[in-house]
Amino acid sequence: MSDYLVIVESPAKAKTIGKYLGKKYAVKASMGHVIDLPKSQMGVNVEENFTPKYITIRGKGPVLKELKTAAKKAKKVYLAADPDREGEAIAWHLAHSLNIEETSKCRVVFNEITKQAIKDSFKTPRTINTDLVDAQQARRVLDRLVGYNISPLLWKKVKKGLSAGRVQSVAVKMIIDREQEINAFQPEEYWSIEAKLNKSGETFDAKFYGVNGEKTDLKTKENVDGVLGQMSGDEFTVDRVTKKERKRNPVVPFTTSSLQQEAARKLNFRAKKTMMLAQQLYEGIDIGKEGTVGLITYMRTDSTRISETAQKETKEYIEQTYGKEYISSSQKKVKQNTKAQDAHEAIRPTSVMKDPKTVKSYLSRDQNRLYKLIWERLVASQMAPAIMDTMSVDLTNNGVVFRATGSKLKFPGFMKVYIEGNDEGKKEEDRLLPDLHEGQQVSIEDIDPNQHFTQPPPRYTEARLVKTMEELGIGRPSTYAPTLDTIQRRGYVALEDRRFVPTELGQIVLELILEFFPEILNVEFTAKMETDLDSIEDGKENWVKVIDHFYHDFEKRLKKAEEEMKEVEIRDEPAGENCEKCENEMVFKMGRYGKFMACSNFPDCRNTKPIVKEVGVNCPNCKEGNIVERKSKKKRIFYGCDRYPECEFISWDKPIARTCPKCEKMLVEKKSKKGIHVQCSSCDYKEEIN
Repeated sequence: MSDYLVIVESPAKAKTIGKYLGKKYAVKASMGHVIDLPKSQMGVNVEENFTPKYITIRGKGPVLKELKTAAKKAKKVYLAADPDREGEAIAWHLAHSLNIEETSKCRVVFNEITKQAIKDSFKTPRTINTDLVDAQQARRVLDRLVGYNISPLLWKKVKKGLSAGRVQSVAVKMIIDREQEINAFQPEEYWSIEAKLNKSGETFDAKFYGVNGEKTDLKTKENVDGVLGQMSGDEFTVDRVTKKERKRNPVVPFTTSSLQQEAARKLNFRAKKTMMLAQQLYEGIDIGKEGTVGLITYMRTDSTRISETAQKETKEYIEQTYGKEYISSSQKKVKQNTKAQDAHEAIRPTSVMKDPKTVKSYLSRDQNRLYKLIWERLVASQMAPAIMDTMSVDLTNNGVVFRATGSKLKFPGFMKVYIEGNDEGKKEEDRLLPDLHEGQQVSIEDIDPNQHFTQPPPRYTEARLVKTMEELGIGRPSTYAPTLDTIQRRGYVALEDRRFVPTELGQIVLELILEFFPEILNVEFTAKMETDLDSIEDGKENWVKVIDHFYHDFEKRLKKAEEEMKEVEIRDEPAGENCEKCENEMVFKMGRYGKFMACSNFPDCRNTKPIVKEVGVNCPNCKEGNIVERKSKKKRIFYGCDRYPECEFISWDKPIARTCPKCEKMLVEKKSKKGIHVQCSSCDYKEEIN
């Protein structure tokens, strides 16, 4: 029989911890929360200071019974749920259920699941932090007051299955606001002039800068003609050469938000997938002789600091692997985000010595890709800055100034290991210039004026939306992934080309909430509420007062909405064709993944089919069908013949209604990091799109 009982959330975590603690400790899993608010009702007594009505979660009765039996036999019970608000609440509920004294030092927390961290944590158990519990309880109650009051209104006035939430509604509003910006955008014309220049056989590019030393914008073709008309001869004179050495500092280790953003950019992972994989890496992976071990620290954090021990180990690794010159000499502390709670370290490997190659064979492909990203980010954060030699050259021709810029990596520093991604997908590359000196002449090979139009702001990717929410103070690290998942499952937004697009349903719901509950959608109000909730965690605010202050105005708006909100009928839009099974009219319906076609004779006829988007190209394979846009099981867009399965033609690239001038085969639009270009599907023909 074991002397001590340790309760964690998951079996994987229990297995890892049990190995470190030995036979005297029995480690069991609660499988997350065992006590919570009921699903079937709000579960909050507004009249009694918002007292929550907690019940045993359906299906968790046997789990709780088993834990109670084990607790009675144990000399002492330790509650080792995750080191955050949610974990503290789980521990608090378990303590009450198992009759553990409030003054008992039963709470054990650790930021990483390694042998030393586990043993150290059991040397210093503490009492349950009621401020953390109150902070979680306040968020839970607040979300219930919003969701369980507004959602039934939406069911009654719009359709069943809808929901409204404090954070999710703001996220939907941000996506809709961006779409409105795009629709209202008026493109403005502007021009650029590029020159291909030659100096003793070496060619390089320069761009128009200005006239007579003043920077000049080119807004019309007349402006361009004026500049070209002023130029004379076929040479430029090198007017000014500026050479500088520029340092580029390494990025800081990952927070929850930055990990989700970078995994989206570099690995094409959704936020939900990133957090699922990170949880697995945190809870423990069997890595052979060493057994099961946690590979990363706790993955829900807004801190960028790392422990002195981790810094020391990482710098030793850098010196051994890359050399002493690659170690960062800076000892300055990283400036934290003012909104950061800094409760835990940044996300990092538990040991930098477990490099991605060493553990690769024990991980799934996606686990390894995420671990590699986290490992490289930590190592890079402790490395020396990269040093670039930059060169800027002004060249003149009769008062017309062109500018050429170049750079060369002098010392890679942290870039030898890791370079941060960006939303545009641009890569770092050297742009070299010839050795130029003031007064030299360079010849003009080509002058190329180009017309452009300003572009609207881009739609939000998951990475961009998470970053913006974090900057605005909307939500916290643990809420981003579930929020993005919820707004898609409810059908308020859809993903097209990995970017969020609002649906008609999302716009209808937003308009109703905006009319009757404007504070729910107010970014400043929501950010202020987050700050107030954080103050509860810090012990500076009473949770009941914070909730009461919110509910005072919310209750008035709720009564007004119940009386004045009008019913909204979402009519099925005719699809313009008849059902092939019963000849009744087909209509467009809104589903969880967007619009689809269904028979208007439902439920007697249950025929449905996806909306097919034609691209205006005949099938090059069968010559009879038309090419249509389709989606794979993983939601990736591809193009195929509408006569499938009779014709099995498919293409990942979008065909266009022209044939190759060289071989007369199909031309396609090809996407790359630099944009879109047209190329032949068969030969080497290629053309750029301006």
